Parts: sequence; C-alpha cells; structure tokens
Amino acid sequence: MPQPELARKARAHLRRVDPVIARVMEQVGPYSPGDRTGGSHFHALIRAIVFQQLSGKAATTILNRFLALFPNNEPTPEAILALTDEQLRSVGLSRQKSGYLRDLAAKIQSGAVPLDHVDALPDTELIAHLVQVKGIGRWTAQMFLMFKLGRVDVLPELDLGIQNAIKRAYRKRQVLPKDVLRIGAKWTPYSSIACWYLWRSLDNGNGQSAPMRTKKK
Repeated sequence: MPQPELARKARAHLRRVDPVIARVMEQVGPYSPGDRTGGSHFHALIRAIVFQQLSGKAATTILNRFLALFPNNEPTPEAILALTDEQLRSVGLSRQKSGYLRDLAAKIQSGAVPLDHVDALPDTELIAHLVQVKGIGRWTAQMFLMFKLGRVDVLPELDLGIQNAIKRAYRKRQVLPKDVLRIGAKWTPYSSIACWYLWRSLDNGNGQSAPMRTKKK
C-alpha cells in the first residue's frame, strides 16, 4: 500500500478508536517516517548487535571496521564464522558481541533464522526465530520488524520511549509493559504508526523521539 494511503487509513482508524492518540496525532502533525528499509536483512541484524549499549559514534566506528574485513564491505555468515578471535578484537568488538555475531551467522547458515523468506512469515513467528540468536531479544526483533521490514502492526511493549509517551499522553503515574499491551490493543492493525506518533510526541527537547530500549535485549 502506498504510504499516503496507508497514513490516511491509519490516521482514520486511530482517530476513531482512541481519542488520546487522536490528540497526539494533531500535536505531532503528518506521518513522515524515515526510510530505513534499505540494505540486507543480515546487515541490519549485525548493526543491531554492534550498536547495543554503545554511543552512536563509537558503534559506527566499530561497525565500519568490522565491515572492512570483508570484500566490498559485505559480510556473509560463512565469512564471519571464518574470522579469528584476534580479528574480531582488532575492530573493537567485545568477546560477548563477537559471540553474538558468530551465533547469528551460524543460525542463518543452518536455516534456524530464515532471512531468505522473512516477508512470508507473520510477526510472531519471525520474532520467535530471531530471539533464538544470542544478543537479539524481543525488543531488538520488534525494531527489526518495524524499521527494517516496515511492518505496520508491531507494539514494542518493552520500549521505554513508548512507556514514557503513554504515561504523558494518558496521564498515568506508571506504565508497565502490560499496560502498553492493554492500551495499545485498540490500535491494531496500525500499532507501529501509533508508536511513531508517540515517539515523536516526546521530541520536544526534553524527551526522546527514537526508540528507547530497556535493559532487556
């Protein structure tokens, strides 16, 4: 579905089912997500692992050094598995993240993580595959679905930004993951779009418009 038509249908649905989200949408303005769907699925998961618990600048440096280990900066599962511990350390990867990348490569190579046909898998099944990988938990899998695959009905209940935005918009003293699931149930089939508005609602100099992960992977 073209983005303008998707946005129109999503806004109409969200406005009808949730007056609080309707107010948030009016405050934020038009739906205009950035396009992050380029590049390979494998590269997106590598990036997600490398960027964990690091500043953007440091993570970008390590990622670029890691990619430079491969012809045309294009890692394959086989090539990653062939790297030595010393090579991985030399680009700044910790032992833990090196293990995560090797586990990702091994599971893709074996077919346990079916990246070749992710578009045919429903969200819940794909998340179940992805969380088998060490270093990829539910939050990371949900971000992959939302921002890499462009899935429009993902509700990341563990995201601190979503919890904080709901707390503000719905005037709650506390918002837990179970509250996100309860409040967000009515947003289906456009949960991802509701979340985009909630993230943007925090973008006022004091908040955070991007996803904010919890301590859980």
